[in-house]
Amino acid sequence: MREYSQVMDHGNRLGDIEITDPKAMRALAHPVRLAILERLQRHGPATATQLSPDVGATPSVTSWHLRHLAGFGLVHDAEPGTDRRERRWEAAARGFRFEVPEDEEGRSAARVLSQEMFARSADLPHRWATETEPGLDPVWGRLAGLANTRVVVSAEELAAIEDAIESVLAPYVMRDPAQRPSGARGVRLLRYLLPEGADEEPAGEIA
Repeated sequence: MREYSQVMDHGNRLGDIEITDPKAMRALAHPVRLAILERLQRHGPATATQLSPDVGATPSVTSWHLRHLAGFGLVHDAEPGTDRRERRWEAAARGFRFEVPEDEEGRSAARVLSQEMFARSADLPHRWATETEPGLDPVWGRLAGLANTRVVVSAEELAAIEDAIESVLAPYVMRDPAQRPSGARGVRLLRYLLPEGADEEPAGEIA
């Protein structure tokens, strides 16, 4: 099988799989496939039947999407469960990432995937604010929130900022679950890097 994805060896401290092939980017740019991959990454191995209610597709359609993802190396067979008649799947890595290729086909595929990912996460803050935040105890409630910070940097400096953020996160992302302290809970960190257009940067502006 041709490998369309590989785990990054440089600049990736979070154990993500790197998607490099435009065909793989377009294959993943589908709401059901993104939901499948997120569910497997978060909760571990599952069958198509188990995934079906969470991804909004029938078990047979879910199975088809799983095989499609497997063709690009994003999921693979897991160890059999108690019912060996059902095929179990697991994500190839804890997360994924991709860089925008230089050619037009690659840029177009990356744009499609980015747009689908933005659409998928667009309502997360609102759902958190309406469904989760009201039930949080004060300790967690005070730590929650958002930051909207604008900086004026070069492309190299922006890459360095992202690398520094990942260096801080890596020990928490990569540590063994058994090493998590008592009382730990999942926290969603949304990072949007949104470079402005060249015409949005007035000359001599003080940020």
